[in-house]
Amino acid sequence: MPLFRKRWHRRVIGYAVVYAVLVMLIFGCSDRLILFPSHDRIEIAGQARLEVPSSVGKIEIWTDRPVASAKTEPRAFVLAFVGNASHAEYEAEDTAGQWEGLPVEVWGVNYPGYGGSEGPAKLKKIGAAALAAYDALNKHAAGRPIFVSGNSIGTTASLYIAAHRPVAGLILKNPPPLRQLILGRHGWWNLWLIAGPVALHIPSELDSVANARNVNATTIFLLASQDEIIPPAYHQKVVDALAGPKTVIDLPGAGHNTEVSGPALAQLRAQLQDLWTRAGLGGG
Repeated sequence: MPLFRKRWHRRVIGYAVVYAVLVMLIFGCSDRLILFPSHDRIEIAGQARLEVPSSVGKIEIWTDRPVASAKTEPRAFVLAFVGNASHAEYEAEDTAGQWEGLPVEVWGVNYPGYGGSEGPAKLKKIGAAALAAYDALNKHAAGRPIFVSGNSIGTTASLYIAAHRPVAGLILKNPPPLRQLILGRHGWWNLWLIAGPVALHIPSELDSVANARNVNATTIFLLASQDEIIPPAYHQKVVDALAGPKTVIDLPGAGHNTEVSGPALAQLRAQLQDLWTRAGLGGG
């Protein structure tokens, strides 16, 4: 074999070995690249803490209620899944505020490795934790309707639940199709050598496009027009895939973490009232 061919052959083998090592490292740290857990202790007045056993460790739940119905027995429940790098305490508080005027109790879920939930934080644990939280709430609800709410990465858990459990309705804010987002938005700058393995590491339970195709529950989408983390075109992939009835509430000029307020909040509350009626709960 000519010398230059030997050298090229060795280079190819060398590149292959380096790439194999890189892939193994990426698969080992994909959770760190995507998840940003926080263990800070949060105290919010009026909330109560619960622990739910699961196959992936104890899951921390924080409950909250709208101010006007804080002392009223809830007629329905909202299972709320938090966005990345945040806490269930904040999500439960924000969600309860959105449902003001309706007698619900919100259960906010901290994923494994987040808040007081047992860790470490891993993508493959989110689906099992979500199912455990739903099943515990379903037992507690004793036949009362359960709505499911998700913010950002929390929408992946919400859609997984809705594809595998009965829900009275969904509220999804800025949903990411994780695999498509990683490949489409982050693949070009590394020639997909990093993005490809990371995308493959996303558990099938968190494939929002696939799950959406199996969701028939009425869904409200809240979509930020200036989302700097998940471009609106990726939100739309999840919206288009959803099989059931859906309503889109645009959030003009809003970024990924902008709170829902003003006319959009009024529109959301009107749609929540519609979900309430569809669930056979009558007036608020």
